[in-house]
Amino acid sequence: MDLTIIPGKLAGTVTPPPSKSQAHRALIAAALADGESVIDHVALSQDIEATIRCLSELGADFTVDGSTVTVRGMGANAMSPLRRMAYPRLDCGESGSTLRFLIPIALAVRGGGVFTGRGRLMERPLKPYFDLFDQKGIFYEQKDGQLTVTGMLTPGEYRLRGDVSSQFFTGLLFALPLLNGPSAIIPTTPLESEGYIQMTLQAMGQFGVEMPVTMSLPPQYHPQGNQTYRAADASVEADWSQAAFWYAAMYLWDVDVQGMNLRSTQGDRVMADYYDRFFMWADSFDLSNCPDLAPPLAVMAALRSGGGVTRLTNAARLRLKESDRLTSVSQVLGALGADVTEGPDFLEIRGKERLAGGVTVDSFNDHRIAMMAAIAATRCVKPITITGAECVAKSYPNFWEEYERLGGKIIRAV
Repeated sequence: MDLTIIPGKLAGTVTPPPSKSQAHRALIAAALADGESVIDHVALSQDIEATIRCLSELGADFTVDGSTVTVRGMGANAMSPLRRMAYPRLDCGESGSTLRFLIPIALAVRGGGVFTGRGRLMERPLKPYFDLFDQKGIFYEQKDGQLTVTGMLTPGEYRLRGDVSSQFFTGLLFALPLLNGPSAIIPTTPLESEGYIQMTLQAMGQFGVEMPVTMSLPPQYHPQGNQTYRAADASVEADWSQAAFWYAAMYLWDVDVQGMNLRSTQGDRVMADYYDRFFMWADSFDLSNCPDLAPPLAVMAALRSGGGVTRLTNAARLRLKESDRLTSVSQVLGALGADVTEGPDFLEIRGKERLAGGVTVDSFNDHRIAMMAAIAATRCVKPITITGAECVAKSYPNFWEEYERLGGKIIRAV
C-alpha cells in the first residue's frame, strides 16, 4: 500500500497502543504457567499474533476477545510430558522478539523446534545463542530460511556479552527456571538495554518465578531450577516505543500524548526525558539502551528550529533491525531534504525549519521508518509518498487511522 501525505499540522490528544514488549512477556509467562490467566489491554499487532501462534504450537491455549486474551497455560516444568511430543514448527513472522525469546523456551519445554520467519527475520543475528549451544552440545542448523534447534537445555552457567540484544537474556531468563537445577546468566561486558531485562524480571515475578540478582556491575542473574510459573491476571501499559512518534509530533505541533506511565519499566520511557532535553538544547543522545527511539528522535533533530547539530550515538545495533536503520533513517530523511550524516554507529543531523518533500520514499518494510516518514511529512513543503506503508501493522495496526484523526491528510493508493 502506497500513501501520499499532504503536509499540514497535527493537533489533538492521543493515547498510544498497549506495549508490545510487555504483551510479549505477559503472554509468554501466562503460557508457561499452570492454570488460566487473563491478559487485558493487548493490541493484536502482527508481532503479538506471532507470539500467540508460536505459544499455541508449544502447548498453550488462547482465547481472544477484543483486547483481552485468556491463556490456558501449558504447566511447563522440569518433568513436563511436553518434552516427549514432536518438535513444533514455529512461524515467527517478522518478530525478532518472538524468535529470540522462544528458542531457549522451546528447548526447555519441547527439546527444540523448527523456526521460520519472513522478511529479514532469519537473517538477524543469533550467534550469541549459537556460541552457547556449541558449549552445551545443543544441535542447531540454519538453512533454507529456517532454523532447527534440538537438544537438552541444561542447568549451568551462561555467559553473554552485555552489548548484544537484551532479547537473548530474556529468552534464557524465561527458560532456565524450568530446568532441574540452578543456573547463572553472566554478562561479560556492561549491559545495554537493561530496562528490557527489568521488564522481563517484572513479568516473571508477577507470574510467581523468583530471580535472584547479584547487584554487581554488570548484574548477574541466578535462576533457581524446578520452578513453576503460576497463573495470574495482568494489564498491559501503553507503549513508550510507539508513544515516541507522538512525542515527535508534539515537538512539532499541538499534540498531547496521554495515558503513559512515567514510572514504567519500559526502557523507552526515557523518551520523556529526551523530549525535555531537546528544549534545553542538548546536542547528543545515547541510544545504547533505547535503539528504537532513533527514528522519532531523528525527525525531531531534522526539524529542530534554529538549526544546530544533533548526534544520536551508540547506535550500531540499529543495523540489525527490520531494516538497517542507520541507513534507512539517513536515506529517507535525506530524500525529504534533511541534512543527515550516517556514521558506523551514529547519526549526525543538522536541523532545518522545513523539509522539501516532493518525493517518494521506501518504508524499507520497516514499521518505524514508515511512522518516522509520516511525522516528517507534516513539515515538508510538498507532499510525499510512502511505499509499503502497511508495514505499520507489525506493531501499530491503527497508526494511520490515529494519524488522520489528529488531522493528517492521507491519499491512499493500493
